Amino acid sequence: MLDDTDRRILRHLQAAPDLSTTDLAERAGVTTATCWRRLEKLTQSGVIKGHQAVIDWVALGYAVDVSLRITLDKTQRNAFDDFLAAAREVPEVYEIQTFLGRVDVRLCVLARDMAHYQTLYRSRILTLPHIADIESLMHIATIKTSEALPI
Repeated sequence: MLDDTDRRILRHLQAAPDLSTTDLAERAGVTTATCWRRLEKLTQSGVIKGHQAVIDWVALGYAVDVSLRITLDKTQRNAFDDFLAAAREVPEVYEIQTFLGRVDVRLCVLARDMAHYQTLYRSRILTLPHIADIESLMHIATIKTSEALPI
């Protein structure tokens, strides 16, 4: 699927996503036209999904990051659909993941401080439908984070 040129372009793009196409081409050892065509192909094939800004939530005043492991009452016919639809409506929920196993869903939640989290937890999280069990994991420190793949 990917050849060595694609891999070189992607490695350099991951390392410095704000490079111009000309600078990216130079680092990858190809012409600007080749680099542009390869980027277009990689985007059209879905390898490159897009470009995004990475925001430091702490700098914006969000100091509390909580991971909630939720088990749903699966005796209810539409438990997953109802829960996921309601969870999407909570602005402080920045990620929703589903699993196979004992835990059904994980919500990642940001709050300004513990008082804000407590209010959010009581008024928005605990009122989500079909919750059978919930476990909160308070984020303490990020040791490693990377979206980069070893290409």
